[in-house]
Amino acid sequence: EQFYSCDQDEIDKLFNEQPWKSNPKYFRKIKISSLALIKMVYHAKTGGIYEVMGLVQGKVLGDTFLITDAFALPVEGTETRVNASQDAVEYIGKYSELSDQAGRIEMTCGWYHSHPGYGCWLSGIDVTTQRLNQQQEPWVALVIDPTRTMTTGKVEIGAFRTFPANYQSQESKGDPDQLIPLEKIEDFGAQWDQYYSLEVSFYKNKFDEEMIDVLWNKYWISTVTVSYTHLTLPTIYSVQISVVA
Repeated sequence: EQFYSCDQDEIDKLFNEQPWKSNPKYFRKIKISSLALIKMVYHAKTGGIYEVMGLVQGKVLGDTFLITDAFALPVEGTETRVNASQDAVEYIGKYSELSDQAGRIEMTCGWYHSHPGYGCWLSGIDVTTQRLNQQQEPWVALVIDPTRTMTTGKVEIGAFRTFPANYQSQESKGDPDQLIPLEKIEDFGAQWDQYYSLEVSFYKNKFDEEMIDVLWNKYWISTVTVSYTHLTLPTIYSVQISVVA
């Protein structure tokens, strides 16, 4: 599978050329593995009305992000904000260390967080966070709406990249039908020209199938039909560390 192989010469060439610096819209697409998607959506749903956050791992191939995995972060979330604490920073370090020891070749190349019930877009804080993270390129921002996902049965997800601070864009990404909390409206209106969206698609391969079957049979059905409480967030964080180790 090309998504799980690593061509170091290709990676070195990309990082040496850094085409995203000359073209702010260099990255156009993102392909997400079924396993990573399920983990992100499950985490978002477990957060309930509160925002959650995590990181994604994978690589880039040309103008495309290839996301192979995702892991949740122990962060403090509210209905409209999520803040990473020192615990989250330490958790990232531990997870990355164990990933390296396990011989995993994927790099951390983005973050995700949830917008429960108010759609997929970037607030002012999100734009600032993503723009800061893009200093360690390549980096992508994913937003998931677990409420709409469970209501419609279709995953509500968006992938975004921010423009440089001095970049002028004429593109509009506003959706007047979005039910945005009052405290979010000003951010949404002010930041619409600070970022652009990537085309999102999904893939599944033999490396995902066994893990997906386990997640589906043990957790997913009960998650979408019963409650948020059968697998707590602290349990998710502990399981992730034990699995990667």
